[in-house]
Amino acid sequence: MVSSAHVITIDGPAGAGKSTAARMLAGRLGYFLLDSGALYRVVALHLVQSGISGECDHVPAEALDRLAVQLEPGIGSMRLFLRDREVTKEIRTERIGDLASRFSAKPEVRKALIGVQRAAAAKWDLVAEGRDMGTVVFPDASIKFFLTATLEVRARRRYDELRNRGDNTDFGTVLNDMVERDARDERRAEAPLKPADDSIIIDTSSLDAESVVEMLIEHVKKRRYGRHGDLSTGPGDGKIKGGEETFACHKSEN
Repeated sequence: MVSSAHVITIDGPAGAGKSTAARMLAGRLGYFLLDSGALYRVVALHLVQSGISGECDHVPAEALDRLAVQLEPGIGSMRLFLRDREVTKEIRTERIGDLASRFSAKPEVRKALIGVQRAAAAKWDLVAEGRDMGTVVFPDASIKFFLTATLEVRARRRYDELRNRGDNTDFGTVLNDMVERDARDERRAEAPLKPADDSIIIDTSSLDAESVVEMLIEHVKKRRYGRHGDLSTGPGDGKIKGGEETFACHKSEN
């Protein structure tokens, strides 16, 4: 397993605020962002374009063999490409999100991505966010967070996000979808959603994004984490230059 001495993991259910917190924290520290949920969305887009149903019991190996994902991480951001075509925005639909949740429950799909995620940690300091970053992908990360919030708060956040994008969905649909997604994530046999034993658990129900990030920063400072020891330099402090390297994965090796 690659060293994860410079990896911070942030796990948690949908709507807990981990994506925003990870992006802001990476910006504050000058670390690259690894958005594992976005990687699963790219896989879902590839599989559905290959004619694979989200209801399938097993994803054919040949479909994963044809997977050609490239990620271009930056400080607090990440661009994604499928067969040299950027899909960073295309994957941000409810349909792809639902398919990603379904496909990510398949052991063969998770194994196909674990190598590319660990390869990123071999190259760069990372803030890695997802569902199993601290439990499976980077179990030796030097600091792990698990963000959570009440179901109603998480659903309301997702509903507001969709409405801001112009989606006229109703709150009841968003709530039901989140209940189903929680069940899939928590009950799957492969890498179920749960805090790592050494995670710092933070309930974000009554916190705004800035308050969450300030809490994360304080915990990081207490662990004396960071290459240069100064964790308060602000976004784009130039510790690492983003977007200068790209690595590709056709089928990750575990």
